[in-house]
Amino acid sequence: MNLVYATALLVSLGCLILLDVRFRLVFARRPLVAAIVLLIGVAFFMAWDAVGISLGVFRHLDSGWATGILLFPQFPLEELLFLVFLGYLTLVLIGGWRHVRHHRAKRRSR
Repeated sequence: MNLVYATALLVSLGCLILLDVRFRLVFARRPLVAAIVLLIGVAFFMAWDAVGISLGVFRHLDSGWATGILLFPQFPLEELLFLVFLGYLTLVLIGGWRHVRHHRAKRRSR
């Protein structure tokens, strides 16, 4: 069992959390809304993966970089971590874009 990929995802997720806390982009501003949106996004992509797995489009292949832990048939732990990372990254990017846009508008109005 190797934890390289899972660790990389968790470290990257930790960096997103630091950005979020520092600039108050997502969870620091509206934690309940952020949690609901993140859960909906992860649930959507888990359903997407389930359809892909059932059609034989997605399949899990053993890797020296992954833990080998399957949450469901053909659905590795790292996939769930990736979906959380992807959803949170999207929220942070949107929050960052709004943050920059707000500060630019504020500068222009002076």
